[in-house]
Amino acid sequence: MLVTSQLRVGSIFKVGTDVLVVQRMLGQKGGRNGMVTKMRVKNLLTGGTSDLGLDSGEKFDEVDLDLHNMKLSYIDGEMYVFLDQETFEQYELTKDDLGDNASYITPEDDFDVEITFYEGKPVGVVLPIAVDRTITYCEPGIKGDTSGKSTKPATLDSGFVVQVPLFCDIGTKIKLDTRDGSFVERVK
Repeated sequence: MLVTSQLRVGSIFKVGTDVLVVQRMLGQKGGRNGMVTKMRVKNLLTGGTSDLGLDSGEKFDEVDLDLHNMKLSYIDGEMYVFLDQETFEQYELTKDDLGDNASYITPEDDFDVEITFYEGKPVGVVLPIAVDRTITYCEPGIKGDTSGKSTKPATLDSGFVVQVPLFCDIGTKIKLDTRDGSFVERVK
């Protein structure tokens, strides 16, 4: 059984007869009746996409999935093509299928990802918890502007924009947490 707090981008779960995959986490909202987690999900049976709000204590059935280690071979427009390292078969996933995970991978990466298959069809990707990216653009930090935890936006080599500390500059390699897209540390 899965609980709402265990759901992440790429998680696949069953609600009634529908099999859903989480494409994007839209946030959480607390209130008088408890915490509600909002997410964008895709129905694997119908192909439809919808926004869903789930209470924090809801439980869901897990879905039997096959996992295969693959490497991102190349990106063709909106299609991400993955290569199975053992059979050399290629599988395509759209940028929408990858959801927020598309922001963390490029063909130049040297790590494998796990592609999840449901009934023989690729439906999502499981990334490592931490990935290394290089900053391609950011504004310089202002000297003396260091009171508190100050951050600035930085564009990464994958095109993703993330908040980084002021000491990061263009060309700096950083480690990102793929679960929430946050800066972890500078890579030496």
